[in-house]
Amino acid sequence: MKSFEHDDLHYFRFETLPGNGTVTHAVFSRRGGVSPAPFDSLNLSMSVPDTRERVYANRRRVYGLFGRDTDTVVHAHLVHGTAVARVSPADNGTWVEHFDGLITNQPGTVLSMNFADCAPIFLYDPRHHAIGLGHAGWRGAVADLPGAMVRAMVEQFGSDPANLVAAVGPCIGSCCYEVGDEVIDAVRAAFAEPDGLLPQNGGPQPHFDLPEANRRNLAAAGVRAIELSDYCTACRTDLFFSHRAEKGRTGRFGTVFALEM
Repeated sequence: MKSFEHDDLHYFRFETLPGNGTVTHAVFSRRGGVSPAPFDSLNLSMSVPDTRERVYANRRRVYGLFGRDTDTVVHAHLVHGTAVARVSPADNGTWVEHFDGLITNQPGTVLSMNFADCAPIFLYDPRHHAIGLGHAGWRGAVADLPGAMVRAMVEQFGSDPANLVAAVGPCIGSCCYEVGDEVIDAVRAAFAEPDGLLPQNGGPQPHFDLPEANRRNLAAAGVRAIELSDYCTACRTDLFFSHRAEKGRTGRFGTVFALEM
C-alpha cells in the first residue's frame, strides 16, 4: 500500500487497485479527525461510545474526499457472516442490514465499511467494471466470506475469478493474534493444512494468521492477483484502531470503495 495525506487526512491505497477516477478507494488511518481518546481521532463508527456530532464530523472529512457525505454512500451493518448484497445508488445513505459483503456494478455507488482488527476485503473486476468490499474477521475467514464475495460477483456480473484483482487490508496479524480453542477448532475444520495458519510463535497458545487465511480463501475461489497490506492493526495502533490491543476501548477506521460515473 502507498501512503497519502490530504487536508490532515492520512490514508492508504493499494498499488494493484486502480486510481483512475472511475474506480477509486482508500483505507483511512485513525489520524485526522476530531474524536478524543480513546477514539482519537478519526473514529467513523457509532457502535462505540463516541458522540454523534464527532463521528459525523469525521465522516464528512472522509467521504468528502470522494465528494460525498453519509447520505450518499452505502454502509453495511456487519454481523461476521457471509451474506453478500448487491447494491446501487438507490442504496446510498442506507445501512444494509446483516451483510458483510457489498458488491456493485452501478456507477455512482460508493461502498463504506469500518474496522478495528478484522480484515477489509477489496475486489475489482476490470472487465465488467464492478467492485466489492467485505469484512472478514476470524468468523468470516473460516466461513469463507472472501469466497462468497467472489461467487456473488460471478453470479451477478459474470465475473471470471481469474480476472479479479483483490486486496486484503490492514488487520490483526499472526504476530499479535493469540487464539483459544474455539478459533483453533474452527480453523482446523475449515482449512486444508491448518497448521500453517496457527503458528505457535513461542507462546503457550497458537496464533491465527488472519490475512493469510483470507488470502487462501481468495486463491481457492480462483483469484490470482491478491495484494496484502502487511500492516498489523495491533502492532500499529499509532495508525489504526485495534480492538484486541486496546482492550475494546477504541474506535473504528474506515474504508471506502467507489465506482464513479
